[in-house]
Parts: sequence; C-alpha cells; structure tokens
Amino acid sequence: MGDRVKVGDKAPDFALESQDRRIVALHDYMGSKNVVLYFYPKDFTPGCTAETKTFSENYDAVLGMGAEVLGISSDSADSHGSFARECGATFPMLADKDGRVRESYGVKSSLGLAPGRVTFVIDKEGIVRHVFSSQLRPRQHVSEAIEALKALPS
Repeated sequence: MGDRVKVGDKAPDFALESQDRRIVALHDYMGSKNVVLYFYPKDFTPGCTAETKTFSENYDAVLGMGAEVLGISSDSADSHGSFARECGATFPMLADKDGRVRESYGVKSSLGLAPGRVTFVIDKEGIVRHVFSSQLRPRQHVSEAIEALKALPS
C-alpha cells in the first residue's frame, strides 16, 4: 500500500459505480467543481451512519460552495443504495469493492481492523487542498471539509 496522498498532491483519478448504477469519475468534476471525497469503513455502522447523515444535512451548503461530495467504501452499489436512503444521502456513494481506489489514496486500516476514515478536499484542478483523518470523530469530517472549501474559489 502506498503512502497517503498529501496536500499539494494530484488526486488519483478513478471511476466507480454509484448507488444508482452510474459510473462516477473524479475527472468528470475537474475544471468545474471542487470535490469532497470521503473514505469511510462500512455501510450501516454507527460512525459511518453519523458521518454520512452529517454530510447529507450539509449537502446543500457544500453544493452552494461549488463542490460535490463523494463517499467511498468497499460495500456494493446495492448496499450503498439502502445506506444512502437510510442516511438521506443524495450525493454519489461509490463502490470500491476491491479497495483499489482506497489503496491509491493510501488510506490504511486503523488499528489494523476497520478501513480508515479519511476525507480529502480536492480543488477544480485535481490538487488535494486538505486531508482530515479521524476514525473516532466522524461528524468532524464535514466541518473540516466545509472550512477547507471556504478557502477555495467556488
């Protein structure tokens, strides 16, 4: 597994299936939107549910700042569909079934068990502008992302 992507790095591109079976690619947003990309461990777990609900509650604010939210875990698109409905998430929830994208971003497991919880804020040029990692403070990922977006042109 590679080193974690850092601030100033070019964000690795990817194309993954979303909960509504669309293929969503990072390059689709380049030139037009900043992206909040959050990796989370697993659908329907308490921390991931809290994090995704908090992103849902703040989604209009993020859109208003010229950004899109993308959630990624290794769960299937079907699981993401149910999870998105439970959390009120209308943004793409992406299925990284083989963990390839997680690996390309260097998001390691924490405590050797659960996949890591890391949020990347990526600008319109595809450059990582903020990274926040906290397994135990899932809701803080949203406020960190919003603060980082305020510093970017919308």
